[in-house]
Amino acid sequence: METLAVMLAVSFVGLAALHLYWAFGGTFGMSAALPQVDGAPLFTPRLVGTVALAFLFAGFALIALVLGFGAGSASVIVPCAEFFGFAVGGVLVLRAVGEFRYVGFFKRVKGSKFAVYDTWLFSPFCLLAGGAFLALAVGGA
Repeated sequence: METLAVMLAVSFVGLAALHLYWAFGGTFGMSAALPQVDGAPLFTPRLVGTVALAFLFAGFALIALVLGFGAGSASVIVPCAEFFGFAVGGVLVLRAVGEFRYVGFFKRVKGSKFAVYDTWLFSPFCLLAGGAFLALAVGGA
């Protein structure tokens, strides 16, 4: 379980760093990161939202580490981490399924750069990471 926790933590710290890079002006990878219609992004990310996502992803990394290394602890931290592990896992699996239009395995709008990356990278990552969080949460219960 420790290896799984470290892999999740490294992945989400990387995602947090990428979002901070974007928040403060970086552009690498941005064209593939936003859903598009007719070549235009569906929305323009704002600084506050992008930084908030970075902190959320860093929180996911922390939850993974607590779940992976905190088992056996009598602390109240581990039961809270188990709850959050189930929540994060569920949200990530739902993200992989998608909202049936622009995002997820069952999206209808295809053909954009985002749609290709979403099909082959983003959604599979969310499905695997969601399953890993659920496994860590079950392992700690």
